[in-house]
Amino acid sequence: MKAIEISSPGAPEVLRVVDRPVPVPVAGELLVRVEASGVNRPDVLQRTGHYPVPPGASDIPGLEIAGVIESGDAAALAEHGFAIGDRVCALVAGGGYAEYCVAPVAQCLPVPKGMSSLEAAALPETFFTVWSNVFDRVALQPGETLLVHGGSSGIGVTAIQLAKALGAKVIVTAGNDEKCAACVALGADHAINYKATDFVEEVKRLTEGRGVNVILDMVAGAYVERNIRCLADDGRLVIIAVQGGTHSEINAGLVLRRRLTVTGSTLRPRSVAFKGAIARALRQKVWPLLEAGRVKSVVYRALAVEAVEGSVGQANGAVQAHALMESNVHVGKIVLTW
Repeated sequence: MKAIEISSPGAPEVLRVVDRPVPVPVAGELLVRVEASGVNRPDVLQRTGHYPVPPGASDIPGLEIAGVIESGDAAALAEHGFAIGDRVCALVAGGGYAEYCVAPVAQCLPVPKGMSSLEAAALPETFFTVWSNVFDRVALQPGETLLVHGGSSGIGVTAIQLAKALGAKVIVTAGNDEKCAACVALGADHAINYKATDFVEEVKRLTEGRGVNVILDMVAGAYVERNIRCLADDGRLVIIAVQGGTHSEINAGLVLRRRLTVTGSTLRPRSVAFKGAIARALRQKVWPLLEAGRVKSVVYRALAVEAVEGSVGQANGAVQAHALMESNVHVGKIVLTW
């Protein structure tokens, strides 16, 4: 099969199309003929040498795929209601940038009715992450207000839609007025251009001084102290990335007096059982929203890998996808097609 490997840590141009053996599924796994692969910020971190591959995972980047089941553990397939030839999307610990990929059956979901593989490949990583953190870890409730930093990112557009569909209010931050407008079009109640406005003061104004109940943060660093000032009493801050740095200085007195929760998580190293539980919750509570059109896949751009005979060498589609990701101009997801 053709696959994309990281020849050495560095710029997008280190991504190369190579020949690799087709992986073989073991007990509890299936083999997917990949039609599309989602591109995510952790892929960029892995490419630059800042996100080590978990033990046992493929060195090939890519955390989400969509395609057709080629083979797999018959008992596991039957247990989860799948059959050879079914179209699925899956969260994987690696190996997604390839023509074939193995995935734990428990981490697979059917491609939602009416959706293409291209659209479905944009779902798993962000939907698993948002559900696990916003709805499981900090238990956002109907009627509460969620603040999402990076509202135009793949995580952001997913959080906006799920929170609104499940009865919450949503405030987001984004880096320009165009991105703010896109977030409002997706359902956000308010969007703050953080480069033009102090988001702490704007959140206080929008909430009449009460603050928000939950914050989903991908920045960390100096944002943690500012986020704490945005929280209402009994508010919850969940950190899922540290793009602004790992060190923060906070007013612990505010945490005590206002009964605040500061937590965080990373999904990639968690067990198959943990991710399988998220998949079951998504299938029950979120997939009906996708099939009803109340929540949608937001694909900013699809890029062909150009994995054709004689193409071994520079992976043009992947190189372009990572350069686009690093430009931060996109709204929603970037997807590779095979």
